[in-house]
Amino acid sequence: MSTSASEPPIGAGTSREASQEPPDAEARRRTLSSGVASKDCDAEPIHIPGGIQPHGFLLVLADDLRIVQASENLASLAGANVGALLDKPLDAVLGAAAAQRIARAAVTSSLEDAPLYIGPVDVTPPSSDSALRFDVTMHRHDGALVVELEGAAATHDAFASMYPLVRTFARGLQDAANVQSLAELAVREVRAITGFGRVMLYSFDEEGRSHVLAEDRDDAYPSFLHQFFPASDIPRQARALYLKNRIRLVADVNYTPARLVPDVNPLTGRPTDLTYATLRSFSPVHLEYMRNMGTHASMSVSIVVRGQLWGLVSCHDHDARIVPFNTRIAVEHLGHMLSLQIEAKEERAEGEYLAALRRTMGRLISAMGEHENFVAGLQALPTDVLSFARSAGAAIVFDDQITLLGSTPDEDTVRALTHWLAENTSGVWATDSLAREWPPAKGHEDDACGVLAVPVSQIFRNYLLWFRPEVMQTIKWAGEPVKIEGADGASAPRTSFSPWLETVRGHSAMWRQGELEIAGELRGALLNIVLRRAEERAELATELARANKELEAFSYSVSHDLRAPLRHIAGYGDLLREQEGERMSDKSRRFLNNMLDSARFAGTLVDDLLTFSQMGRAALRPALADLGQLVRGVVEEFETESAGRRIEWVIGELPRVTGDAAFLQLALRNLISNAVKYTRTRESAKIEIFATRNGDEYVIGVRDNGVGFDMKYGAKLFGVFQRLHRAEEFEGTGIGLANVRRIVERHEGRTWAEGRLGEGAIFYFSLPVVFRHANGTQGAPGTKSRKDHA
Repeated sequence: MSTSASEPPIGAGTSREASQEPPDAEARRRTLSSGVASKDCDAEPIHIPGGIQPHGFLLVLADDLRIVQASENLASLAGANVGALLDKPLDAVLGAAAAQRIARAAVTSSLEDAPLYIGPVDVTPPSSDSALRFDVTMHRHDGALVVELEGAAATHDAFASMYPLVRTFARGLQDAANVQSLAELAVREVRAITGFGRVMLYSFDEEGRSHVLAEDRDDAYPSFLHQFFPASDIPRQARALYLKNRIRLVADVNYTPARLVPDVNPLTGRPTDLTYATLRSFSPVHLEYMRNMGTHASMSVSIVVRGQLWGLVSCHDHDARIVPFNTRIAVEHLGHMLSLQIEAKEERAEGEYLAALRRTMGRLISAMGEHENFVAGLQALPTDVLSFARSAGAAIVFDDQITLLGSTPDEDTVRALTHWLAENTSGVWATDSLAREWPPAKGHEDDACGVLAVPVSQIFRNYLLWFRPEVMQTIKWAGEPVKIEGADGASAPRTSFSPWLETVRGHSAMWRQGELEIAGELRGALLNIVLRRAEERAELATELARANKELEAFSYSVSHDLRAPLRHIAGYGDLLREQEGERMSDKSRRFLNNMLDSARFAGTLVDDLLTFSQMGRAALRPALADLGQLVRGVVEEFETESAGRRIEWVIGELPRVTGDAAFLQLALRNLISNAVKYTRTRESAKIEIFATRNGDEYVIGVRDNGVGFDMKYGAKLFGVFQRLHRAEEFEGTGIGLANVRRIVERHEGRTWAEGRLGEGAIFYFSLPVVFRHANGTQGAPGTKSRKDHA
């Protein structure tokens, strides 16, 4: 179905929930305006109507200016049947002078898809001795040279009379502050120039609906100001045509078309394409639409911004009205100026908005660079974070930690959203209706109706999220926004244009393209910051690794060198006590015993330090190891050493793993030694060694019912020289658990502990089911392993 500028538009919501639903909706099988126009409308070939409006004449010429096709009403001008005029030279119909004007224009001017006005031409038809004056335009399109003739105005003063009006409009354009002011100025000036009873200006939205921004009318005409018209009123092919041909006129809605003779252009073998013809006939459905609106004449001018159909200036009149050619030229020129001004105003407003966004982004980037991590930088500027995307809430999701700012869903919902985003989107992504894309968002319209998601990593689920609340709208339609199907299944125009209210829900304010582009720029800057931080950490890790190697070498050397002197001190002290003990005073013996205890403790400490330094230097020799056998060997040692104590040993089923058996046994010995030591105050000690399978790792635990520990100190347990009890209560150097962690980590595992004061503790470590060696080979229980040559 074709429509002209006489059809107003719509413009703001997306999916809709009507505030009123007519009871006969099903019976009438209507399609709501938010949907696509019906197929018969979209497919109608409005560019080849096969006829023209009868207030002018149309001829299709061959290159030698022979008439190959003409409108049938040409007979009234030529005084002969149109069929008899075909294949005749142009001068036989229009006279020699007019034919020469047209011939010169055809040769000297570029006419391809560009109608050219060659001025008023005096035509002397064969049927008359007197000349008639016509405004003549011509163009080439689709292999045809098309000439159009319309009766010229009686005088040539039309341009002079309209010049002051156009000049006033041009000045007003410069003074208008915004697009709304431009629209109001345009409708006033176009009505003053053309004399139509009602002039409207409306803009199209992304879905093709249109919204009446401004209106100037006589009191006898109903108002459509601020109302909306459905997208289906002007189907796709009509929009495409209006983009090419900027001005259109229906002089009398009740006209009888003058058909083209013959129906098919004999030169091209197809119907003549009248896309650029001013006299083109309109679709019968569109003419019926005009009648239903009470419009008998209409004219529309396209507003084209950045190469797209932005909107229309639409003129209506209750009576038939032939707009003089000069007036149409002036209005078309006005439309070009208006288009340029709208484009300039929009680009300026958008430029100012984007500049403000970039200033905000600059502050955010600066804050992120100044803080230790970007999350802290964003937390320092919560107002800028929210204003950056004109949002009410934001979430920072990084390393599975969630930071919420403003009005947002709860953490669980945000985490679930990031999982969905990671699986279903890529790059910067936005929607104004999250529940439509992700149903679990239903019920969160107050804080997360719309979302803008900016991924901070291509591997992990790290995101910056901005949330917008629902914006509920009540839209006033110019008639119920439906298309009605007739008995034959074809679309028929609606008959009522009375205001019809509809409530639009489930949508936030739409995300502008500029906002998405700036969000992409922020993402790039943020990735650079994260990368720089990662490089700094990698550099620091390299430094720490070098320092650790130097420290290990130093501790190994010092520990090795101290062993001999400490043993000498202990040995000579023992000799002194044996030989001179009887002659010593009690005080001297006490001093000597304290010295020997300290020397032996220092020797033990040196041995532990030597073992600890060897953990990072000695090569692993992974092989198949039976943890159960290793544990039983350690338990036998402690049963002998603590023969006087009651200890209940519970050894569960332990797995066979790939690892360095000597190191693994040392780790188990340290953990079991701790359990024995810290259950010493119990009358009956119970020590349990067990294992479970958790995914791709084994978890081994040593549980005791000893003195336990406070969990707030749990993070310190596996550090060097960390003790949670006084040395006077429980002996030890504070290196045993550090040795356990180093051994386990070299086996690609992890360590942790749980405890309660006075109730006991459980020390855990994990080992991989499949152990990957430093040389890239893998070992698993039941397989042979090569030695680690790292």
